[in-house]
Amino acid sequence: MGHASTLVSGAATSAYRPRSFAPAPISVAYVATCPPRQCGIATFTSDLARSVLATDPAAVVSWAAIDQRSPAHDYGPEVRWRIEQGNPASYQAAAEELTRSNVDVVAIEHEFGLYGTWNGGFVDHLEPFFDAVRKPVVTTMHTVLPEPHPSHRSAVQRIGRRSAAVVVMAETARRLLVEEYGLRESRICVIPHGVPPMPPSDREQAKAKLGLEGRTVIATFGLVDPRKGLEYAIGAMQAVSARYPEALYLILGRTHPEFVRASGESYRDKLAILVESLGLSKHVRFIDRYLAQEDIVAYLRATDVYVTPYLDPDQITSGTLAYALGAGRAIVSTAYLHAAEVLGEGRGILVGFRSRQALADGVNRILGDSGLRAELERKAFDYGRHTFWPIVARRTLDLYRAVAIPAPLTPYSTRVTQPVTGRRWQQFPSERTAGAGPAPAGVPVVERFRPLTRETRLEPPR
Repeated sequence: MGHASTLVSGAATSAYRPRSFAPAPISVAYVATCPPRQCGIATFTSDLARSVLATDPAAVVSWAAIDQRSPAHDYGPEVRWRIEQGNPASYQAAAEELTRSNVDVVAIEHEFGLYGTWNGGFVDHLEPFFDAVRKPVVTTMHTVLPEPHPSHRSAVQRIGRRSAAVVVMAETARRLLVEEYGLRESRICVIPHGVPPMPPSDREQAKAKLGLEGRTVIATFGLVDPRKGLEYAIGAMQAVSARYPEALYLILGRTHPEFVRASGESYRDKLAILVESLGLSKHVRFIDRYLAQEDIVAYLRATDVYVTPYLDPDQITSGTLAYALGAGRAIVSTAYLHAAEVLGEGRGILVGFRSRQALADGVNRILGDSGLRAELERKAFDYGRHTFWPIVARRTLDLYRAVAIPAPLTPYSTRVTQPVTGRRWQQFPSERTAGAGPAPAGVPVVERFRPLTRETRLEPPR
């Protein structure tokens, strides 16, 4: 829809000058886990929210935090609502509160385990949430299953119908949503996982700051649990250290709290026993603590080869892999879905699953060829720099505004709030409305309402 200057002709133009419309401050409510709860979704959403506020200081960010029954977490004032994980009534109550609030858009960070339970099929707790919410919703899918159970498929299809936009972090995920789940392609946006800006730096200085002088550093970071396949990377260090005696494998991060709650430190203990049995105590080191972003960046800058030996071939998003690309590291990874996509075109080395030898061969190949390592690092950084948080936050803000805030209005149009969906709607010029007063020459008056959808307003960023 054009401004008034496109609708008014002749002498009327001077009487109806177009107004300058600055973007209205936007209020976003994130539905996600929130720090101090320690999980990948909480970390991602916290980083995204911080970047949104840095990009647009006028924005307002709040949270509906998904919390456990025990122990409950102490949150800051940004958490305005709490959702008791696993309690469908709590999701519905939060949706009702969000509807009564002044937020413009509800941003759901979706992982199946946070929004439902398994009981012979997936029991979707977002269903009562969607039934109650009357705000525009943007849902980010952190997991997209290639071969879903029918109950998972139904849950994702419901997300596609009820969300103004669905965000995924990889083109493979977009394709799956269209081909496997039947979602409308026009509602899906690919916005990559954000990472902090990490310009190239001196690797040896970074090692010195961490007490790693003289070591060749191989690293994996993130919350530790059996899905990571770390035992295979540890096993690979036998062949790596035999060729490079200065090699050191760093396993960075504490054990996932959910795994600790269920099984204690059994997996970490198993890994420690493996290190001792293979005689690798000088070549494998555990940094057993939760890492702040600055810690992750510091260790990545000191890393020679980054490894993700993950076991799930269907993993569609990996924040740790995104960080390694953003840091411009040479990477060896098993060929799960996200890795296969982002490490294509020579940006890394892909290997088979559950193979110590394949991991060792990949690492040794990089360490033995300085030209290859330099090329992998250059290609990784060229790709990763486009995922720095300021870029990702700007694209995300553009999407929020596209679904939540109508386009600038002409002097002869008005806004209303449609009571069923709660979305803002705008009156579009058409033929004269019965009972309307006389309009200036050349300016059509309003006949009907039309929803401000992606198709009628603004293409989300791709």
